[in-house]
Amino acid sequence: MPELPEVETVRRTLEPIIKGKKIKDVIIHYAGIIKEPNDSLAFKHRIIGQKFTQVDRLGKFLIFHLSDDRLVSHLRMEGKYGVYEHSEPLEPHTHIIFQLDDGKELRYRDVRKFGTMHLKEPSHLLSTPPLNKLGVEPFSEHFTSEYLFQKLRRTTRRIKPALLDQAIVTGLGNIYVDEVLYKSHIHPERIANTITFEEAKMLQQHTVQVLQEAVEHGGSSIRSYLNSLGEVGLFQLRISVYGKEGESCPSCHTTIEKIKVGGRGTHFCPKCQPAPN
Repeated sequence: MPELPEVETVRRTLEPIIKGKKIKDVIIHYAGIIKEPNDSLAFKHRIIGQKFTQVDRLGKFLIFHLSDDRLVSHLRMEGKYGVYEHSEPLEPHTHIIFQLDDGKELRYRDVRKFGTMHLKEPSHLLSTPPLNKLGVEPFSEHFTSEYLFQKLRRTTRRIKPALLDQAIVTGLGNIYVDEVLYKSHIHPERIANTITFEEAKMLQQHTVQVLQEAVEHGGSSIRSYLNSLGEVGLFQLRISVYGKEGESCPSCHTTIEKIKVGGRGTHFCPKCQPAPN
């Protein structure tokens, strides 16, 4: 699933291409992507004639600012946006097409059809689903060591599921949580409320550091992630533990192990991240 760095990279590549472009028509091949309004024809008629004015991001959600509304899009497992000439043939699994006034098309493809789109009035954007229960942004001033420490001390879950909880910090996913825990020398099965303030400080700092570095390198291409220009991310070349089961730890050369934590495949170094007592 695309995580914060991948979604941010999509945002950065899309915005200069579609900003200021008017939507002339919307072609809907699979209406199940559209969650709000629940009538796809109402979605189509409401959005035609509006312009893309800005592309924003909150956690793993893309937010397309339109003249009147906001289009909230979640890519889920396989969702991808691309800008094409009108004459270019459709690729398989293209479900939503926004025809633009410059002759180009913004196309949404999704092999698994898990992605979602919500068309919202600006005043309802943050007070209604899907954005109303998100935690703080890792890059915001509100994501402090104290904030994270207070959130973790209130839960008896293991630290990895706690960090994956989008109501605590939004945008972190499986790849980057493994990297953050490794850099912080914390075992993924530690109970969250045993994390000390100093450890919470390390987690906060490494979360920002890892995500910033991933954004700078265009995200990860562990599976099939591409940005909106069809380019792969390169952060996977800098990953320390995720997907490295059986390889040597870059710090101590101990063999990296893989376990399941909260149902998620989890990679860690047993020496750098000692098991809880």
